[in-house]
Amino acid sequence: MLNKVPEVTLYFWVIKIMCTTVGETAADYLNENLGFGLSKTTYVTGALLAALLVTQFRASRYIPGLYWSVVVVISVFGTLITDNMTDRYNVPLTTSTPIFAVILAIVFATWWGVERTLSIHTIFTTRREAFYWLAILFTFALGTAAGDLSAEKLDLGYGVSIAIFGALIAAVTVAHFAFKLNAVLAFWLAYILTRPLGASIGDFMSQNSKKYGGLGLGTTGTSYIFLGCILALVVFLSITRRDATEVRLESPPG
Repeated sequence: MLNKVPEVTLYFWVIKIMCTTVGETAADYLNENLGFGLSKTTYVTGALLAALLVTQFRASRYIPGLYWSVVVVISVFGTLITDNMTDRYNVPLTTSTPIFAVILAIVFATWWGVERTLSIHTIFTTRREAFYWLAILFTFALGTAAGDLSAEKLDLGYGVSIAIFGALIAAVTVAHFAFKLNAVLAFWLAYILTRPLGASIGDFMSQNSKKYGGLGLGTTGTSYIFLGCILALVVFLSITRRDATEVRLESPPG
């Protein structure tokens, strides 16, 4: 099997942030605008995610359209996990945020204990890919909770939240390139932080709140804008293969 995930390039981060934005706005669009309700939206999205993951696991290499489809849908589903805890079960964001942080830490610890690596450059076995997608799911759930906690619960607003999480990502970038922060650690820190950044961008563009700010473009318009941009970039990468890892890697013994 070839490595099942893309190279970490500028394209990767741009698409990732747009996927997180769509995760925030599309969940609201399905839930509220189309009237699905929280339960039906969760079931439909969960079924779609399961189908995409089955297809992704059966693939033997990185396929841009398939991979990023999974990221978009898992972003929506991760958002819905947090929304269900907040809206249906009345779990405060101050509680759900540390809960998701602990769960994600357990996933990483288990992954490391079994595989002795958290590198995304060696996702070429089914077990490693399972750990990878499980970690991705909880980065989205954690990021949604952290973004909502910052913007709404702490009353910082969407604009300030964008600035905070953008600054944190910049700090991780500087720490990696200037101070030699471990590449794997830097990647996962940035990956986690792009979720609340994307959530805050999505809320800022779609909402129009006197208290929290926003451009008021609506969830429909915001979702279509970012989905269109994601589609254009994925088509470009499918043609050029600029982010593909083409070197065949051998599975570890056992």
